[in-house]
Amino acid sequence: MKHAYIFPGQGAQYSGMGKSLYEGSSIAREYFEQANEILGFRITDVMFNGTDEDLKKTSVTQPAIYLHSIILFETMADLKPDMVAGHSLGEYTALVAAKVLSFEDGLRLLSKRANAMFRACELVPSTMAAVLGMDDDKVEAICREIEGEVVVAANYNCPGQLVISGSHEGVRLASEKLKAAGAKRTLLLPVGGAFHSPLMEPAREELAEAIRATTFGTASCPIYQNVDALPHTDPEILKINLINQVTAPVRWTQSIRQMEADGANHFTEIGPKNQLQGLVKKIATAAEIDGFS
Repeated sequence: MKHAYIFPGQGAQYSGMGKSLYEGSSIAREYFEQANEILGFRITDVMFNGTDEDLKKTSVTQPAIYLHSIILFETMADLKPDMVAGHSLGEYTALVAAKVLSFEDGLRLLSKRANAMFRACELVPSTMAAVLGMDDDKVEAICREIEGEVVVAANYNCPGQLVISGSHEGVRLASEKLKAAGAKRTLLLPVGGAFHSPLMEPAREELAEAIRATTFGTASCPIYQNVDALPHTDPEILKINLINQVTAPVRWTQSIRQMEADGANHFTEIGPKNQLQGLVKKIATAAEIDGFS
């Protein structure tokens, strides 16, 4: 039996995040101050004292969640995961936890990712919506029916919860069809754009160069990547999948099922809030699930 560690993505942020870590550990303070220097602004001020609106900015949200998660992981007792995975930006945290990336390189890449995605969002107004109470294949089929607009399945979060992503009109038309076809609910998400969709292609191209130029080590344990929900340790494959993750869907349901099939019976979430624990409970119903925030 194996112990899997998982790391959250966007939506886990909250005002005051990381403050108790900073105040309670000299090691944590060193990491946070190093991050302030790397980013060129005091992200700790925003994390500890900023408003919810401040924390929603992509350039803040992504590094903030990464910092809270990886600093918590690094300051806990000597953790030795059998396998790791992260939801969207959480995959960067997983790569650091598995010793593929250094803390510094993980932060630099994630900052580049956040800024590249922000710029892509400015090019084409776009959005995302959660679809509740419908089978994945039905959601996919209805998205394919929308003509002249971009709308795709973006986040396979758990059975009965799939997020779609695309142009405002594409998401609106798909949401109407999905409700008419029996979806329990569709809910627009408070995000800046169509993440994990073809509309993020400019961000993918911009980030690819930075990822290729960064040194990736061999993983200390398998990393189940969002793109294919399969375990990888080879640095070159990890790079390719991380580049493609920007425009590809997050296959979280499939990742957790594969981890369970490969022997995981204990999942521990490391990071702000506990948003992944609820999803995993609906996927790996027999597993032990806990977390640290």
